[in-house]
Amino acid sequence: MPTQSEQATGVQNTNYNLVSVLYHMLNGAATYDQYIQDAEQSDDQQLAQFLQNVKKQNAECAHKAQELLAQRIK
Repeated sequence: MPTQSEQATGVQNTNYNLVSVLYHMLNGAATYDQYIQDAEQSDDQQLAQFLQNVKKQNAECAHKAQELLAQRIK
């Protein structure tokens, strides 16, 4: 039996959740760029490196989310 949100959107909750996670990851990427730039302008290389690592991990997760989504919509 479809949930209320599935009835409203026509999309399974799990797929909607995956799309939402992917959206937030991609949206966060632009924010990380600004944070990295701020750290570099403050000459805080330790923070800049940390944020670059966070951005890289986020990108890897976003790529995995894209793969999962592609598998589900075939």
